[in-house]
Amino acid sequence: MPALAIVGLQWGDEGKGKITDFVSDSADCVVRFQGGANAGHTVEFGKQTFKFHQVPSGVLHKKVTGIIANGSAVDPDELMSELKTLADRGYRISKFHISDRAHLVMPYHKQIDGLEESFKGGRAVGTTRKGIGPCYSDKASRIGFRAGDLLDVESLGPKVDMAVRMKKAYASALSGELEVDADTLMKKLVEWSRALSPYITDTSHLINDMASKRKNVIFEGAHGLMLDIDHGNYPYVTSSNIVTGNAFTGSGMDPNHRLSVIGVLKAYSTRVGGGPFPTELSDEVGEHLALKGMEVGTTTGRRRRCGWLDLFAAKYALSLSGATAIALTKLDVLSGIDRIKIATAYRYNGEKLKHYPQSVKVLENVQPVYRELRGWGEQLDEGVHRWTDLPVETRRYISFIEESLGVKAKRISVGHSREQTIIRGKLSFL
Repeated sequence: MPALAIVGLQWGDEGKGKITDFVSDSADCVVRFQGGANAGHTVEFGKQTFKFHQVPSGVLHKKVTGIIANGSAVDPDELMSELKTLADRGYRISKFHISDRAHLVMPYHKQIDGLEESFKGGRAVGTTRKGIGPCYSDKASRIGFRAGDLLDVESLGPKVDMAVRMKKAYASALSGELEVDADTLMKKLVEWSRALSPYITDTSHLINDMASKRKNVIFEGAHGLMLDIDHGNYPYVTSSNIVTGNAFTGSGMDPNHRLSVIGVLKAYSTRVGGGPFPTELSDEVGEHLALKGMEVGTTTGRRRRCGWLDLFAAKYALSLSGATAIALTKLDVLSGIDRIKIATAYRYNGEKLKHYPQSVKVLENVQPVYRELRGWGEQLDEGVHRWTDLPVETRRYISFIEESLGVKAKRISVGHSREQTIIRGKLSFL
């Protein structure tokens, strides 16, 4: 099985970037198949820290080909800035491709994102205001711009005129004003074309060719499954499908190629923006998790909401992912907490729920059913490299998670660096 998908089992920020980077030393290709610059993946490589928003996390490995596939929303300005930053730090990515079918985040998308959030008032979702939702909306409405359009900018004049008129009318309906005109937009498209055209191609062909030749392909999910547009806590979700099945749709890979899956699970729960969060903590433990875990959004700079690990939600996400193993991250953050709770179920109106609810109203009123375990005082520092190096209480905590979910934790992260990762068994081609 040459293909491996890495997906988040929570509300994002699980540490997918570190896990993707960690396993990419055995990969030939890493593919981003959904999401855009609203995702932020932090990677420590050598003694440097990198924050990826568009570029796949595994590209720092020299033999890896990075691909932004058709299911992604590409912000050309953000991508060009990210590529320049990497080059300035000594990393010139030669094997990098953008799908000609990937949709572009236009300047007006970001403005509309902000106008829509302001218009919603108290019902705002809490987006990153990166224009991702409006970009995907235009994709569905068949009025979007695709990366392939940058290969023939001269023909885009009529489409640009229509888009500007349409978006100005929409902005006016939202009691706002759009700061864009057709001439400025055309100049921007020409700039993007010059910078990005060398990377734009039919990436589905590249991916299928690699898979057919049994090259090792990794699919990197940009967000957590609980933010999936169809299966997450709607409307407090992102604007694309995060479920593993979209690795095929969002990349064009032939479904006959088998795909193994690892789900990334943080040892506690976090969430950014609005939406129900049953295990949220507003006490000193929540403060401990936020400070020790450095829980600040890579993309937004917003502080993340923190809470106990929610296995009831994780089981639901696991059923959507098809993951046969998990990567457990940020275990070190729980060090020093005397008693640790894990949510195993929800009660609603006094009764235990059999299935994870889709109603936001229900989720906002459930009572988590907790299992309490003894914590550990020892710090999980750089001396922890093997399963047996972990404190007994830590191993019990992990074993409880494994037994509850029915899958093994094959990668256990106890710190930021690549070296602070315990390996327990093989993953796909690894």
